[in-house]
Parts: sequence; structure tokens; C-alpha cells
Amino acid sequence: MPQPSSARLSLRGLLLPLLALALAACGDGAVSAQEASESGLSARKGALAPVRVRLMAANISSGNNQSYDPGHGTRIFQGTKPDIVMIQEFNFGSNSASDIRSFVDTAFGPNFHYYRETGAQIPNGVISRYPILEAGEWTDSQVGNRDFAWARIDIPGPKDLWVVSVHLLTRSAGVRNTEANQLVDYIKGKVPAGDYLSIGGDFNSDSRSEALFSTFSSLVSTASPYPADKNNNVNTNANRNKPYDHVLVSNNLRAFQTPTVIGGSTFAGGLVLDTRVYSPISEISPAQSGDSGSTNMQHMAIIKDFLIEDDGSTPVPSGRVTVVSPNGGESWTVGSSRAITWTSSDVTNVKLEYTADGSTWNVIAASTPASAGSYTWTVPDTVTTTAKVRVSDAGSATVSDTSDAVFAITATTPPPDSSTPISQETESNGTPATANGRVAANKDVSGAISSLTDVDWFKFVVTSAGPVKVKLSMPDMDNLDWYVYTAEDTVLFTARGYSASNPEVGTFTAEAPGTYYVKVVGYAGAMSPYVLNVSGVGVQP
Repeated sequence: MPQPSSARLSLRGLLLPLLALALAACGDGAVSAQEASESGLSARKGALAPVRVRLMAANISSGNNQSYDPGHGTRIFQGTKPDIVMIQEFNFGSNSASDIRSFVDTAFGPNFHYYRETGAQIPNGVISRYPILEAGEWTDSQVGNRDFAWARIDIPGPKDLWVVSVHLLTRSAGVRNTEANQLVDYIKGKVPAGDYLSIGGDFNSDSRSEALFSTFSSLVSTASPYPADKNNNVNTNANRNKPYDHVLVSNNLRAFQTPTVIGGSTFAGGLVLDTRVYSPISEISPAQSGDSGSTNMQHMAIIKDFLIEDDGSTPVPSGRVTVVSPNGGESWTVGSSRAITWTSSDVTNVKLEYTADGSTWNVIAASTPASAGSYTWTVPDTVTTTAKVRVSDAGSATVSDTSDAVFAITATTPPPDSSTPISQETESNGTPATANGRVAANKDVSGAISSLTDVDWFKFVVTSAGPVKVKLSMPDMDNLDWYVYTAEDTVLFTARGYSASNPEVGTFTAEAPGTYYVKVVGYAGAMSPYVLNVSGVGVQP
């Protein structure tokens, strides 16, 4: 626990002798000041007990796809048991809601909550043992494949904890300071000054003298002592010579920092977790000694522990619900029958609601069995591009989840496209507005990524909702990727094929009729000719 203030110490010094005398007068034996002190502390702990909260910053994906699929990072999470993680490169499986939920369940537990930013190639996110009251993302103007993910968390005690998961750009210290200034402005506009705050993640900082630390110091403490490994090395990149990763907290939370204790090991300023030097490795089982040295794991996890005084005012709900669909990006037509789906645990019945404007909530079903996991909804006559669905425990509104992003409710089905199908790419088609089209069902279209900056866009039409298959074939083993977008949103992708496979094949569900776009790009500068094929019963011939 944190040390009491000098004023409290003085008062304690006056009261303890009086308490000892009073207790002695009431009994046959004398009571020492020490016994009185222990009695007072016991009573205090009964009313206000300390709870250890472990924060972690983790960019510990591995393998070739900037994801947690290989399992090295998962074992590190399991072995260190963090309560709240500011995670980077938050990819797993197909990145569907069920796959991400599966990863969180395996790495942390089924009662953990999470937020993952949408539409990012390497998204940031937050994973928490405690309820996430609200969450979102702020735009990082310096990079296009991730933003700043934030969450407000109901930790024990009277104050909420706001955490921000960041992944700053490697380009230069100046760019990183621009990102830091932008983030400080976001935080000052959103986070109450009296609440706790943590900024954590991959800063890509070459040294602790970078300007970004001075910028962040207006909100969080950047002072030593710093987390370190078993060898007292405070650096966090793969080569262990640069301080890339950080957990920075506000001064009011820093006052509660306590040594990180794992098994028989104690780390006074927190832990840089490098399995290659951690000993005994059994303390962080099932993590293995080689996990931190796995292919493309370029960062070490950072851990800091805090003792928060719990007044019992914020009990952690035992149940959990997670919205699966609609979870953002869909386009559902007025009057159509759509399945609202969810997962749940320790919940008997759920309440279903929707909003068209983000503020007014309308009841879909006041109570329906949680175990069903699905409810057929007739989409109302409310045309909007900002709809969301909320699923909550019918008996406890504190257990709830909302669509991660907005979806659209559209009025009519668009007519078929009368344009002639194409078979060959034509430049310039580097934007959605200049996309080549139309790509007809199961008709090959030839093209080429011919430079490091070349991007090719195509459009196709879906006349009825259903599965759509996208296939991208390269003549050699070149690595090209594809992304699919809806006409309503050409920024956040609906589906993607981004593995090292050739052909690059994937299937997604077109939620509504309309125009869709395919973007073809080279991975890490790859250039190659290709053949694009889009098929599905709902794709216009």
C-alpha cells in the first residue's frame, strides 16, 4: 500500500497511545501500542482493502502476419496474468468477433472485456479484467493503418481508470512528438482531471530524451525508476538497446505503484518481460524461454503493478455478453429479416436494443434467452448510417456490450449495374472514385501492381445478400493482398486477404445488396501481375 501522509502519521501517533489506554482500562491486561496499531489496521482493511491491479503494454505479436496466431504472446499473457493490457497489433484468426473473443478467452479468461479499434491493419486495443464503461478510437494523423484506442475502465475504488493504447510511428522523433501532442489534446478534451490515466504501448522511442516524453509529462509521470528485466536492463526492443515500450501513468496513480511480484521474484520499478533472460522460467509458465525471441517479436512486454484501495463501490459483474452482429460496417435494408447474434456467459436472459443516432435507445426485445445467441429482427423503417445494437443482461444493465462501430439501415435495394463487365485493368484506378468496373461474377480480370506506390481499385455489384468469394492469383510467389469495402465506407474494410498464400482466397458475407469495392496492393513493396476473380450467387453476372 502507499505510505500515509505526514498529517495522518501525526494523528495516528496521538491516537494510538490513547487507544492503548482505553483498551487497557476495559480489560484485565495491558494492550501495547503495537497491538492497538494492528487492531486499527485490521479494521481499516476490513472497510478499505487494497487490490493489486497489474497494467501491461504489449506489442508481442509474432510470425509473418503481425498477429497473435503463433501463440508466443498468448503464453506470455497467460504466464504474467495482467489485469489490464494496452495491446498493439491486435490481430487473431480472421479477426471476426468470434475469433477475437476466442483469443481473449484463451489468453486471459472468459470474463475479460475488450475493445479493438476497427478498420486498421494493425489495430490497437484494450483488454481488461474490469468492466469497460466506454471506449473508442482517436485519429492518428501521422499513420494510416492504426489510430489511438482508448477505454474508460471501472477499476475498484471511487475513481475510473482511462487507458490509451498507442503505437507511434518509427519514421522520426519529430513525427512521434507530433503524435504525442495530438494525443495530449485528445486526452485533455475527454478525460476528467481527477481520474486515473495510463498511456501505454509501443512508442518506438530511440531514447528517453525524445521530446515526446516532455510532451506526455503534462499528463503522466515519465520519471524513473523504470521497469527492468532480471539483468536490470530497461530497454525493450528485440535487441534490448532501445526503450521502445512504456506504461506511463498519472501522478495520482503513480502514488499507488508497488513492486511487481511474480512467484519469488520482485521488480521494484516494474518488469520488462524477456523470456530469454527470465529465471526461473517456471514462474511464468506456460511461457517458454524462447517466446520473446520468436520470429518478428520485436518488442518486450512492460508490466507495472498498483495497489488500489477498494471501497466496494464498484463490484465486478460476473456475467458477460458480446455483440457478434451487427458489429459495424453492415448495411441492412428496411423491412428485411436480420439475425442479431451474441455470445454470453453467466447470463440467463438478455435485453436487445438499437439506436439510430447514438443517443436514443429503442427496445427490440425486453427479455430473450441468452443461450439462444441469436434473435431474428425485422429492420425498422429508420434510414440511418449511425445505427448500433446493444445487448445487455436483462437483470443487470451493468453487463452489456454494444456494436463496436456503426452500421447502416438503407431504404431500398439499388438497381443492377448496366455497365459492361471488364476483363483487364486500366490505369489510373488508384482511388474508389476511379475504380475499374464492373467485375462480373466469376469473370477473370487481369492487372498488375507495377510500382511501390501502385494501388488498384475495382468495383462489383451484389444484387442479393450472401457469401462472396474473392480470389487473387499471382504467376509467381509474389505477395499481393486484397481488401473489400462497401460503397458506404471505403475507409474501413469489410474483408481482406492478407496472408502469404498464392492464390490469396477469402470469403465474406455481403450483408446487403449494393456496390462493393476491391483494393489490390503489394505487401512490403511487392510488385506482380495478377488475376482477380469475384464470385458468389449474389454477385451480378
